[in-house]
Amino acid sequence: QVQLVESGGGLVQDGGSLRLSCVASGRTFSGYAMGWFRQAPGKEREFVAVVNPSGGSTYYANSVKGRFTISRDNAKNTMYLQMNSLKPEDTAVYYCAAFDSSYPRWVWGQGTQVTVSS
Repeated sequence: QVQLVESGGGLVQDGGSLRLSCVASGRTFSGYAMGWFRQAPGKEREFVAVVNPSGGSTYYANSVKGRFTISRDNAKNTMYLQMNSLKPEDTAVYYCAAFDSSYPRWVWGQGTQVTVSS
């Protein structure tokens, strides 16, 4: 199955920007729909954004729409999440995920911490 590794998290001030990356290995990356999810302390994991296998279609949670942009480069086996106008409530561990339709299920990365200070 596919293996996923996220990077790009860190500490940023209110209103700042970060770009997360997710590198995939092990299976054909271009065959998977890919998504970003996040989990804040004491809360359940929630959906952030998803992109279809070709990269031509995206969908966002209302809370991030207009501020975050999901994209992918199938030639590099990499997915991105550009996060602008960050808010303290965006603080969470961000997870990359690949949708394996053969089960079906999401396959998860290990997560990367994003902290937005006020």
